[in-house]
Amino acid sequence: MPIEKRWVVKPQGDSEAVAKLASVLRISPVLANLLVQRGIDTVEKADKFFKPSLADLHDPFLMKDMDKAVERVEQAVRNNEKIMVYGDYDVDGCTAVALVYKFLRQIGHKNLMFYIPDRYTEGYGISVKGIDLAARKGVGLIIALDCGIKATEKIVYAKSKGVDFIICDHHLPAEEIPRAVAVLDPKRVDCSYPFDELSGCGVGFKLVQAYAQKNRIPFEQISPLLDLLVVSIASDIVPLVDENRILAHFGLKDLNREPSKGLLSIIKICGLDKHNITIDDIVFKIGPRINAAGRMRMDENDENASPSGGHAAVELLIEGNESIAAEFGNVIDAYNQDRKSIDRSVTQEAHDFIERNPEMKQLKSTVIYNPKWMKGIVGIVASRLIETYYRPTVVLTMSNGFVTGSARSVPGFDLYQAVESCSDLLENFGGHMYAAGLTMRPENVDEFTRRFNAYVEENIDPQMLMPQVDIDSELLFSDITPAFRKDLNRFQPFGPGNTAPVFATYGVSNHGDAKLVGVECEHLRMDLIQRQKPNTKIQSIAFQQPTHYEWVRSGRPIDVCYQIVENHYRGTVTTQLRIKDIKPVLNK
Repeated sequence: MPIEKRWVVKPQGDSEAVAKLASVLRISPVLANLLVQRGIDTVEKADKFFKPSLADLHDPFLMKDMDKAVERVEQAVRNNEKIMVYGDYDVDGCTAVALVYKFLRQIGHKNLMFYIPDRYTEGYGISVKGIDLAARKGVGLIIALDCGIKATEKIVYAKSKGVDFIICDHHLPAEEIPRAVAVLDPKRVDCSYPFDELSGCGVGFKLVQAYAQKNRIPFEQISPLLDLLVVSIASDIVPLVDENRILAHFGLKDLNREPSKGLLSIIKICGLDKHNITIDDIVFKIGPRINAAGRMRMDENDENASPSGGHAAVELLIEGNESIAAEFGNVIDAYNQDRKSIDRSVTQEAHDFIERNPEMKQLKSTVIYNPKWMKGIVGIVASRLIETYYRPTVVLTMSNGFVTGSARSVPGFDLYQAVESCSDLLENFGGHMYAAGLTMRPENVDEFTRRFNAYVEENIDPQMLMPQVDIDSELLFSDITPAFRKDLNRFQPFGPGNTAPVFATYGVSNHGDAKLVGVECEHLRMDLIQRQKPNTKIQSIAFQQPTHYEWVRSGRPIDVCYQIVENHYRGTVTTQLRIKDIKPVLNK
């Protein structure tokens, strides 16, 4: 049985501000209320929100060490030094490497290579293997992207090998900052940059922007790189506010209008070339394919790069030939198909294990370990388990003699603190409030499990263990007019900090042929009407919610909360409700 969800209606906006915005902007009071709920309570703020401008991007030189970073890159370009562009194996890291690599190639620097560490043999971040390869290849400068902020010892080691580092990261730093030539990280305590929620690729873009600005390269020459950046912003789940909103807005335009050849190949494979690509499309279709490459192993061994799937992802993203890009795209898609198959199998094994152990089901957290599981998919499995059991979850496996794994949380619970409370048992860990990675010795697994579970038991609010649906406001189906939908689209791109609004409509019923659809009949499709306005029928889909099928099919009343989306099918665009939850209306 699915876990019951708690509906919480958000506080409504100040009525005077709502009325003024609705009148001046000529929009529905419901939409004016959405603006005020988001802190957009004046006409001036609304204009900036609805009309993102590249002129509002922050000066990149406000970032600590940016002047040093640009000078060192200029020196490398001037002296034709070999530069290695180094990044993590996830979407953020791969897009960041591709973006900086393409820019350096664009300004004529050909003495270049890139490096993506292998998830299985090197793990996350800067590796000794990568530094050693750089030294052997005569690299004078490594630009590290989406990693490096805690690589203090590795930077010292690189210096001993004659290799300089520029670090472009967005993760929380430790007390000691690595002694690189420059460390760009807006989360540095001593950095006064106005916005600290950039993705790793975003920090790399600010380096590119600064270099272009100082060397009088027009912004128009670097703006085509924004298609890579929006893929990073969407996939890394950074807040879609401030600079990220601007960069994502223009990145989506590029992605829809003239994407790079590598991204175009993925777009075609996903079947997204026939309609307007959104943040959701990146999160659920484009991003997972790039991510899958870094999760899987490469068979080939390129002497200039690590034998990682992430290497293939970057090759795809920097490729300028459409037919070659299509070949790379097919390789990446094959990785994704393999990943999905393994993911399903391991998730089922984890479910079966928990169901066979009733004592685990009674806990407020899950820690599960199987040395045979693939390291690259344990984070996905942790997320899948939360969908069923809804509690902080750690999934562990064995890799290179150590137990390693991923942790995921539920809204409101600080997972990083829970992991940190066990730091004496760990060889390495990192992450943030809702996701973390960790490594330990095999003999510490039992004690880690005991202490992690105890920490969660003592510190989690019981309400956090019940899924919550935040509802922006009530809505009548008759309010969902073409004008309403057009104005609602102006709120995009949606994401953290500017989430797609959730509406609630009460006392609706199915009017048509409700169906269970999907490979395993796991989704419920229906046509809903509201009794007050029976002529207003809206197509609806409830993913992973087959439970109420019989009730809905009978035409009995239900309350629904949902997002309003566009459904594209065979060239036709229709309004669709994406149902978040269904509550049968009893005794009526």
